[in-house]
Amino acid sequence: MNRDLLNAALRLAADGVPVLPLRAGKVPFGNCRACKGNACGGRPNMKAVGPCRCPAPCHGWAAATTAPDVVRSPRWAAAWERAACVGYHPGGAGLTVVDLDDPAAVQWARTTLPATRTVTTTRGEHWIYQGTMPSSNAVRPGVDIKSLMQYARWLGPGTGATAPLPDSVRALAVKDPSPARRAPQTLSVPLRGHGGACPHRTPTYLDRGITMGVQRITEARSAVHATVYRTFLAVLSTHGRCGCLTDAHVARLFTAAQAKGETVRHCTDAWTNALTTLGL
Repeated sequence: MNRDLLNAALRLAADGVPVLPLRAGKVPFGNCRACKGNACGGRPNMKAVGPCRCPAPCHGWAAATTAPDVVRSPRWAAAWERAACVGYHPGGAGLTVVDLDDPAAVQWARTTLPATRTVTTTRGEHWIYQGTMPSSNAVRPGVDIKSLMQYARWLGPGTGATAPLPDSVRALAVKDPSPARRAPQTLSVPLRGHGGACPHRTPTYLDRGITMGVQRITEARSAVHATVYRTFLAVLSTHGRCGCLTDAHVARLFTAAQAKGETVRHCTDAWTNALTTLGL
């Protein structure tokens, strides 16, 4: 057993960082026998996200755990024997990793993103922020985002203070809008609410908030998709938990976004990302 890797994993787990063994090439170990051939669909016994419940490390990020008895268990012993490095689930630790794969990407980050904790990698750097978001690959040349439902290689604690996850990083995972304007299309997006009157605000307050959101989107002159996402985030942060939003309210926001060139798919993605960010 590779004691150095095991001890590093145990230290991370004690600090609340979910860990898993990775083999050569930064690849997770294969599925356990109970899930041979991915028979479980890759996420056994899970409603949405959470720890893998199989009897061996499998399913990549979902296998990550903070339980020391699992990390050092006989079930994981064979994996640590062959492990090449320690992996961890950034989203499970409340973190987002901006993975910069080359010097050009690093230079871009230094001139664009807020300073934060930095870890040197083989080809570039990991910039680590406090906060979670949907993971996304190739958000720009040489840049991946690893947070929810993703794993990263542990390369040490790095240097610098961990900064809060900024909007500029969240916006990277949002696709650019289509340049062509399209007519409004049918709304198809989960509200995750029950409708009805807001229990802590008046209907007038809600209507004013939607009107302001529509105005913010309409007046956007650049970064339209990022503006749409931030507007959805603001509306949901105020009214997303109380169930006061209706299809009519969301349709007003979607219609304003489509008038600026957004597609229904882009709107739906931005809405879903906002829900995920807020844990709704």
